[in-house]
Amino acid sequence: MTDIRQAPVGLAPIGPDQHTPGHAARAVAAALGIALGVVAVVVVLLYLISALGAAGVAIAAVAALVPFVVVLLVIRWIDRWEPEPRPALVFAVLWGAGVAVALALIFDLGVQLVVGASGGRPDDFAQAVIQAPLVEEGAKGLGVLLLFWVNRRHFDGPVDGIVYATSIAAGFAFTENILYFGRVLAEQGLGAAFVFTFVVRGVFSPFAHLLFTACTGFAIGKAAERGGGAAAGFGAYLLGLIPAAILHALWNGGLSLARDTIGYYLGVEVPIFLGAVAVVLVVRARERAITRARLGEYAQAGWFTPQEVALISTPGGRRQAMRWADAQRDPRAKRAAMDRLIRDATRLGHARQRLVKGRATIGRTPDEQELLGRITADRQVLTAP
Repeated sequence: MTDIRQAPVGLAPIGPDQHTPGHAARAVAAALGIALGVVAVVVVLLYLISALGAAGVAIAAVAALVPFVVVLLVIRWIDRWEPEPRPALVFAVLWGAGVAVALALIFDLGVQLVVGASGGRPDDFAQAVIQAPLVEEGAKGLGVLLLFWVNRRHFDGPVDGIVYATSIAAGFAFTENILYFGRVLAEQGLGAAFVFTFVVRGVFSPFAHLLFTACTGFAIGKAAERGGGAAAGFGAYLLGLIPAAILHALWNGGLSLARDTIGYYLGVEVPIFLGAVAVVLVVRARERAITRARLGEYAQAGWFTPQEVALISTPGGRRQAMRWADAQRDPRAKRAAMDRLIRDATRLGHARQRLVKGRATIGRTPDEQELLGRITADRQVLTAP
């Protein structure tokens, strides 16, 4: 491991036990948001149980856990470089699984009441191609927009937007799968129809909702990257809904109208999915480049050596740093300290990125100083005999 040094004179950091203004407000907002999500999830589950039965919902939930866990692992891979705060991710999943589903159900109930009162019947195709894409993507994207407004400090760019959006979509798809699986169980039991539905939704299309809502998250993330405020975030939300709703409608309508379902899936949906993967790889590479560039400025100010910047800002360097920690006398403590240092240094780079446009001086803002203080504390752990 390269040299881990103390803070340079003249850049006295805030200690790791001190807090910057706004911590209490953010903690309260996180608690309220999670509580809202939990209440919404409970209400939706009670509704599903009343309609499908407790046993059917339980079996459907177990089946829905399989694709849910898979997509969460993918989201974790996307979020590995600069992990988002855990409370924000919990809120995102709960928003998708509870609030967004509740909004979609309420809107659908309203449409049915209005159409029924007029003596008509709902058009299933119109609901699938127009109503569902607009309402569901609007509800899911609203959760991303709220995170942009409330959690602005940890919303730096497209990767963050994609992570929050896909987390919301994962929660939404989980509850929606319970609904679909439960309906099949209630109507046809645990047989071939259930297996077919599970394969279609759990094997062939577990990432569909993630792909749709990622468009909105990407757009809001770009607004965050440009330093936009609340109005810019709302404009990005509306802009991102356009491709999100189009892709959603293309998925619902295309599979319904296509004569060759497998051919449509392989010829249209798979290329779109691969294109989305390419976009994620590009924005993740750019995130690493930002980390390296911004930490290079701290190296010039004396906070890091160039070798430390290389370790922190490259995947291979991070693996090398963790191997070094594992080889020390107290590997558990060293590894934990190294993990915190890498994580906080990455956040420091993104904090600096936010400050670049304002031409702020390195080490003079509360956000920076808190992270620098944590890095100093972890250096002391790493250099301890």
